[in-house]
Parts: sequence; structure tokens; C-alpha cells
Amino acid sequence: MRTYRRLTYEDRCQLYALHKAGKTQAEIGQALGVSQGTISRELARNTGRRGYRFQQAQRSAQARQQQVRHRPRKLTSRVRRALVRKLRTERWSPEQLSFWVRTTYGVSLSHEWIYQMVWVDKRAGGDLWRFLRRRGKKYNRRGAQQAGRGVIPQRIDIADRPAIVAAKARLGDWEGDTIIGARHQGALLTHVERKSLFTTISKLSRPTAQATHRATVQRLKPLRAQVHTITYDNGKEFAGHRATAQRLRAQVFFATPYHAWERGVNEQTNGLIRDFFPKGTDFTTIHPATVAKVERLLNRRPRKSLGFHTPNEVFHALANRG
Repeated sequence: MRTYRRLTYEDRCQLYALHKAGKTQAEIGQALGVSQGTISRELARNTGRRGYRFQQAQRSAQARQQQVRHRPRKLTSRVRRALVRKLRTERWSPEQLSFWVRTTYGVSLSHEWIYQMVWVDKRAGGDLWRFLRRRGKKYNRRGAQQAGRGVIPQRIDIADRPAIVAAKARLGDWEGDTIIGARHQGALLTHVERKSLFTTISKLSRPTAQATHRATVQRLKPLRAQVHTITYDNGKEFAGHRATAQRLRAQVFFATPYHAWERGVNEQTNGLIRDFFPKGTDFTTIHPATVAKVERLLNRRPRKSLGFHTPNEVFHALANRG
């Protein structure tokens, strides 16, 4: 039994010559190593007004293949509604949505197709684009003139941090920062575990050193077995780092000023949090339950860097492994 294969350009050239010479479909199929049915379908699909011509047949076949590739399979209204709902409520990226819709519904959609769906919706007056992280904007680096947040007493520089932390080879190395609210009223304290991307978010009524220390100990002490190091930004709110390190029996380090990439995991996570709380948000008006909901959503979100597992799954699997 012959296995199925697509006809190539060379096959079509040979088919054209044999067909013009008056050979039967069976004879042509035998010469090309395909079934008579394949020849019959090829002639039926690609014969034009002037008969079968190999160049025209090749163009027609390629055009059909392109249409099939770009046509989503079984994209029902139900699946589309689920896709849009996920984008609106959980702010998943098109890449994450592409993986999710394939594993959940068996529908093959590229992340580029999802982006195109969003931009088509925008041109029609829709608002789906507002739920994309960048919303089509380019990333702007923070200039040095906007920084300058003070000096931390007895800070330990990141240069003294163990090399194993940079390798992300173990569970228990964290990065931390604060997201300051409008008019510096209220803040969110965030900690992200580097290997699993597991995130904690705490609401601070005021971003003081004492409040930051208390919130850090409250959130990370129950996870103390999985806290070896924390790497912070150079904000004054982390001035109580020595007391924090003592309570958690961990080491605390500080990134080089203006080197945000040294805490890239935390910076990226804060960007995801900003999707839910845009700049200008007054955190004094945000209920802690809302903050906890965002934390749950991020920890249940599949991440490409984790093989589309969730931070919850990876953190607890590694913690249970010991």
C-alpha cells in the first residue's frame, strides 16, 4: 500500500508531460509512485480553462495550503468567548492563550493569530487591546534622573551573592521590590522566587522600612525552608534588611543601582501586576482581597519559561521534593 504524499513541482511537470502524451491516470500514478486517486484529484482541482498546466497547478495548490494553515481549526463561538474571557479576566499573554486553547480545546492557534484578532477588534472599536500587557507600546527605560532612592545602611552588594543564585539551580532564591501608589500613598510589596516564579504580594498602607520588614516576615516566614536569599532594589523601604535576614535566617543582597536586569524576574512580575493596577492607582482604596486575587491569578497562570506549568505547580513540586 502506498503512503500518502503531496505532489511536488517536479511531479506536476511530469504529470503535465504524461497527460499531454495521452497516458491514463493509472499509468501516470504508477510513473509518479502515487495512487490513481491522487492523479484524479490533482486534475480535477487544478485544471483551468486551457487545460492542466503545471505552473498554474503549483500556484493553486500553494494558495490552498496557505488558506488551510491560517484557518483556525474548530474555532467555535464558544471557544472564542472562552479565549476573550481569559484575556479580559486573567490578562494572559497571547502565547499563554495559544498553549491553553490547544491543550483545553484542541484548537491550534498561533500567538500571532491571537494578536491579529485583538488588533482587528481594536479597529472595529473594541477594547481587547487594553488587556495586553504592552498595549502596543514600546518599552521605555527608566532614566537615571528619575532614580536616586537613597543609600541603604550596611547593604551587602549583589557581587557578594553566591553564584548558585544566578544559575537558578535551586528553590529558595527570591527577589523583592515595592510598587508605589499614586501620590506615594500606599504600596504593594512583591517577592518572587527565581526558579519557580512563585509570587507573594502584600499591601502596605505606607512604604516604610518597619512596615516592609513586618510584611516580609509575615509572608515569607511560613516558607522559611524555601527562603535562602533575597535580592532587593535600593529603596529606603528595605533599610530594615538586617532584621529581616535574622528573622528569616536568610541572606539579603542589593542589586547595583540602575541595574534593573539584575532583578529581572521581579521587574517582569511587577509589570504583570501593573496590568491589574496601572500607574496612578491609589493603593489605599484597594481592598486586600483584591490584591490576594491578583496573587492567585499570577501563581495559577501557565508560564512559557516553566514549560507552561504554573508557578504554584513548580514551587510546591520542588518544595515537596525537599
